[in-house]
Amino acid sequence: MGSRKSVCCGLSARELIFAVLFVLMTAVSVTLIALMATETHTGPSPTLPPTPEPQHTPYLIGVGRADCTGPPAEIPLMGYANPQQNAAGIHTRLFSRAFIIDDWRKRVVFVTADVGMISQRLRLEVLQALKLKYGDLYGQDNVVLSGTHTHCGLGGYFQYTLFMMSSKGYIKASVEPLVNGIVKSIDIAHSNMRPGRIYRSIGELDDSSLNRSPHSYMNNPEDERHRYKWNTDKQVVVLKFTDLDGDGIGMLSWFAVHAVSMNYTNLMVSSDNMGYASYLLEQDKNPGELPGQGGFVAGFSSSNLGDVSPNTKGPHCMNTGMPCDYLNSSCPDGGTKECKAFGPGEDMFESTRIIGENIYKKAKELYANTAEEVTGLLHSAHQWVNMTDVTVQINNTHTVKTCKPALGHSFAAGTTDGGGDLNFTQGAVEGDPFWDGIRDALVGEPSNETQECHYPKPILFSTGEMNWPLPWHPQIVDVQIITIGSVAIVAVPGEMTTMSGRRLREAVKQELQSEGAFKDVEVVIAGLSNIYTHYITTFEEYQVQRYEGASTIYGPHTLSAYLQQYRSLARAIAQDRVSELPIGPEPPFFEKLFNLLSAATVDRKPENSSFGDVLQQVYPIYRQGDVVLVTFVAGNPRHSGDIRDKTFVTVELYDNRTSSWEVIYNDASWETRFQWLKGSNRESNSTVEWHIPQTAPSGSYRIKHFGHYKQMKGLRPVITPYEGTSDVFRVTKSFYYQ
Repeated sequence: MGSRKSVCCGLSARELIFAVLFVLMTAVSVTLIALMATETHTGPSPTLPPTPEPQHTPYLIGVGRADCTGPPAEIPLMGYANPQQNAAGIHTRLFSRAFIIDDWRKRVVFVTADVGMISQRLRLEVLQALKLKYGDLYGQDNVVLSGTHTHCGLGGYFQYTLFMMSSKGYIKASVEPLVNGIVKSIDIAHSNMRPGRIYRSIGELDDSSLNRSPHSYMNNPEDERHRYKWNTDKQVVVLKFTDLDGDGIGMLSWFAVHAVSMNYTNLMVSSDNMGYASYLLEQDKNPGELPGQGGFVAGFSSSNLGDVSPNTKGPHCMNTGMPCDYLNSSCPDGGTKECKAFGPGEDMFESTRIIGENIYKKAKELYANTAEEVTGLLHSAHQWVNMTDVTVQINNTHTVKTCKPALGHSFAAGTTDGGGDLNFTQGAVEGDPFWDGIRDALVGEPSNETQECHYPKPILFSTGEMNWPLPWHPQIVDVQIITIGSVAIVAVPGEMTTMSGRRLREAVKQELQSEGAFKDVEVVIAGLSNIYTHYITTFEEYQVQRYEGASTIYGPHTLSAYLQQYRSLARAIAQDRVSELPIGPEPPFFEKLFNLLSAATVDRKPENSSFGDVLQQVYPIYRQGDVVLVTFVAGNPRHSGDIRDKTFVTVELYDNRTSSWEVIYNDASWETRFQWLKGSNRESNSTVEWHIPQTAPSGSYRIKHFGHYKQMKGLRPVITPYEGTSDVFRVTKSFYYQ
């Protein structure tokens, strides 16, 4: 077990030593104070310094970060369900960031990972790996896994048919880096746990989000809407982690916005706006380090982002330039396909930069100004629940139920962040005979019971009644709450809309405070956690049947069921009877999963060339702000295997003092772009872009590309590493003329 050594009662040997030292120091301090208080003075009483504020018992805190990037080629990107959006390079690498907190009696773990969402299969595999390493120390009750919701991470890590179909099945090459990266981030956090303190700060960010379904939001009760200034949540919550000397070791924050600044045309793996915010703060706090290195960990986590877009210029018709139809987000002579939301930048890269920078700046400001210490005990409560069969007591005489999963017609319309290609529109409360006929012929007609349960949703796919080759949607769902002193984290298994999140936060807060404790509790929604179940709208929003309502798969009372479940967890925490909660029905772990991704073929190269040769060379000289571009003869990145903690690209600066090359950027850097292109003749190339910062020092540079190629030696495939190097070029200062 390495540095963990023996573990007893949830504490390692090193942690027990820290605990003993802390108790001894406290005892010595108390003794000295008592002696000073009883000492006799013959002269005038000395002037005593002001009494310091009482110091609370510190937590044990560990933070960790690990690369979880998979092979950036041919594997579908997960988020837009665009069959043409297969990975072909790296914009930024993906990381898992783990935060472990221990109050000397209980331990909780929160992980935010650069993935579209946490799938049930991913969570189960992570928990299996943790159990092999740590026994019962980390399990389903005290570990929360949350996805940042980037739509440009790799897919292939699901076990339900609908998600598998959109990502070419279950792909081990995609799953293993995610599982290993998440577990490694927890390992790192576990190994560096130390006594420390947590501070919280709350602010607002009002220029980085837009409600993409305002028509649905307006269907909520007027008096409820009038309680809030905006139709999206602008709140940013920051937790600052320090050691006992006050030095920062990490930050964790929540903000509600979709990570879709990188749009559905992008083919590079990317952590999008939330990942860029992490990148910026970690570069600040780990000066001189390459991305992913350094001890400070900055996690930016998703929240109730279901109806929240970062595309702040709003939706417009691409064919006319006019605003889209307000009710159904469509355009004349083009439907939903022509209705797209953009901004705030001129392209997706600039928009990602602006939104990520806004989030980073607000979090940095709140981090710098935190003063309120988080104190108190830790709690965790978890249950599995069959969400297809929950009865909810609405009032003294009326009960309602959830439904078997189903998707409505407006699901196929997509959103203004990425519309569908067919003639579906948002806001459809009636079916379409043409598409219903095709559905009935291919997968069968929804039962009368399911149609009645989901009313007024016109059902496109009755996924709860579709079980070949595997169930299309989950039945068993995780619900979970962890509390860290005065902060309650509600792990939500999907995308809650703005008002749904507000209702859930309020309900949980009421229950936590019902027993007189948790007086100053701040409740945060951690979205896309533990399992993915699409959207969660309010009952009123569901009636409108825009994309979010059509994608609320358990029917119109889905939110009511979740409110009931989370109230129960919060009440158990408040009454200190979590141990009495039933575990609930365990989810399945399917053994036979299909894979539709064909094996990577052998690599070919142009005649009279070698892998790594330069096809398009750099220029001799560039200025700050220019873009360097170089193209290499390349192999398929899938042949490079586990690429975590490695790189396909380096930008190197020549150090005249040491006569050596220093790596200053790699493929995890915002300033680089690695793009892979496979030709029809199986020859492929890799193009590297370096966007030279205005701060880049003048000097001599070169760009290197690393990879692997596959060729046949007789009947045996052989994988061989290669590297390529550009010519040396110079970078000089920019000159601006007015």
